[in-house]
Amino acid sequence: MDFQGKIWRYGDNVDTDVIIPARYLAIADMDELATHAMEDIDTTFAPNVKPGDIMVAGKNFGCGSSREHAAICLKGIGAGAVIAESFARIFYRNGINLGLPLVVCPGISKLDLNHKEISLDLEAGTLTADGKVVAQVEPFTPYVLSILEAGGIKNMIRAKLNA
Repeated sequence: MDFQGKIWRYGDNVDTDVIIPARYLAIADMDELATHAMEDIDTTFAPNVKPGDIMVAGKNFGCGSSREHAAICLKGIGAGAVIAESFARIFYRNGINLGLPLVVCPGISKLDLNHKEISLDLEAGTLTADGKVVAQVEPFTPYVLSILEAGGIKNMIRAKLNA
């Protein structure tokens, strides 16, 4: 799996209330929910993010409540992946189960990626900027890769049951 896109940078401790504010939790439609992603800290994100764009953050991305809505709205808006120094455990599992690649990359917040064309290769475990490998990312297990390749755990289980 390979991802390329614009970088959207955020800091440490981006919590689920910032990813999707609580006032929108009653919205059941994923596309509508996605229009409110990150709006309390970045009003330019939702209207300008393109499918496949990559979010880069510091430590503890997705901390706070265990609401699945946070991962749902990032998947719904088309984020290709989120690369962070670390993730909150429940957010990480929610994102992977939904088929949203959440990639751990120690030191990512210290890299100068502004205005660079980047690509992320999950199989090779590499992050490339301007054609040069700039970081190794923590590899996924084959099981997690199969979830991501299926587009989420529900799709993976459905495919196995229908095989």
